[in-house]
Amino acid sequence: MSGETFFAAAGMGATVRGVALVAKDGFSARYDLDRVRGVFSRADHKLAGESYVGRVLVLDAAKGGVASAWMLHEMKARGVIPAALVLNAVNPIMVQGAALAGFTMLSGFAVDITQAITNGAMVEVDPTAPRPFIKVL
Repeated sequence: MSGETFFAAAGMGATVRGVALVAKDGFSARYDLDRVRGVFSRADHKLAGESYVGRVLVLDAAKGGVASAWMLHEMKARGVIPAALVLNAVNPIMVQGAALAGFTMLSGFAVDITQAITNGAMVEVDPTAPRPFIKVL
C-alpha cells in the first residue's frame, strides 16, 4: 500500500529507488542467478526467468557461502546487479559481500517483508536514515 514504511534492524549502502521484485524465497548470488544475463536462473526459484537488474529485490533470507561475497562485487563491476537487496534475514557472508560491493541492503523487520511489499511496487530504500527503512511510494 502506498505510503507505508517498514523499518529494518540494519542497513548499508546508498539510498535508492526502484521497482520491487518480491518473492517468499531465498537469495544466493551463486546458485539462483545467471550473473551474465541478469536473470534468476534456478528453475525452482519463485522468480525464475525474471530480470533482477536495477530492481529492488525483496526476498526471505540470504543463503550460500563465501562465493556470494565476491560475486556481488563482480556483478556490480559489470553493472549487472539489483538496485538493492531487502531481506527478512541475512548472514555474515552476505553482509561482507554487500560491503565489498558497496551494495545497498536492508535486513531485519518486525513483519515478513515479502508479505508486506507488493511485487511491482515502486519503493525507496534508505539505509542511511537513523532507522533504516523501505517505503512504498
